[in-house]
Amino acid sequence: MRVLTLNLWGVRGRWAERRRVIADGVRALRPDLVAFQESIETASYDQAADLLGPEYRVVQQADRDPDGQGISIGSRWPVAAAWEADLNVTPRTAGFACTTLVADVRAPDPIGRVMFVNHFPSWQLQYELERELQAVAAARAIEEHLSEGPVHVVVAGDMDAAPEAASMRFWTGRQSLHGMSVCYRDCWERVHPDESGDTYTPDNPLMVDGDWPFRRIDHILVRCGLHGGPTLAVRDCARVFDAPVGDVQPSDHYGLIADLDPR
Repeated sequence: MRVLTLNLWGVRGRWAERRRVIADGVRALRPDLVAFQESIETASYDQAADLLGPEYRVVQQADRDPDGQGISIGSRWPVAAAWEADLNVTPRTAGFACTTLVADVRAPDPIGRVMFVNHFPSWQLQYELERELQAVAAARAIEEHLSEGPVHVVVAGDMDAAPEAASMRFWTGRQSLHGMSVCYRDCWERVHPDESGDTYTPDNPLMVDGDWPFRRIDHILVRCGLHGGPTLAVRDCARVFDAPVGDVQPSDHYGLIADLDPR
């Protein structure tokens, strides 16, 4: 199973050219599950469906920014249900369409049922408190749905937090937050333990703020089972859309893919 996450940067910049590069890249990568952030859905345009094509089922965030920006999930496989976890955890989260979008995906055997999660918390530098509360809210909502039967859980997204942040340490089992703890395997860390893996970096010419302190902020995580390992083995993880095609940079974020196998 191949998972892709990419912040699309909406339709900013040279969108017609970026669209071609991203659509071609998706066709070449052939991901089974896709998490897009900053995707546009309006009455006249569905950016995720446009990029993915008819081969994918697309699930959309319900309440989006005024310009239609939000998050989307694409799946090659049937989606039995979809729901969202409310990330409006303090008054400061108002004005940004933060959410956790979940698709109950029915993958073919031997994978089986997958809970695929696109997590998009608050982005502001000073809002790590909110990101902590949002991580807990998302993780708690996931755990509440696990009573429905055996399921793999894959969380992907632009989490606006580096691995050392408390919100990410919570996801990876390194600390508890607000009376709760979980453990997910960080796919990049599993495959590249000694590499930084920056996904939001001034090396990217589209990055607006070169002083932004958080660099590896796009993540793919797999929930661990009782005995410590992830329920899906992490075979590979790589950055994608991390170089211009000609003179066209795909997005202001680099994307990430992970190849996962059932144990």
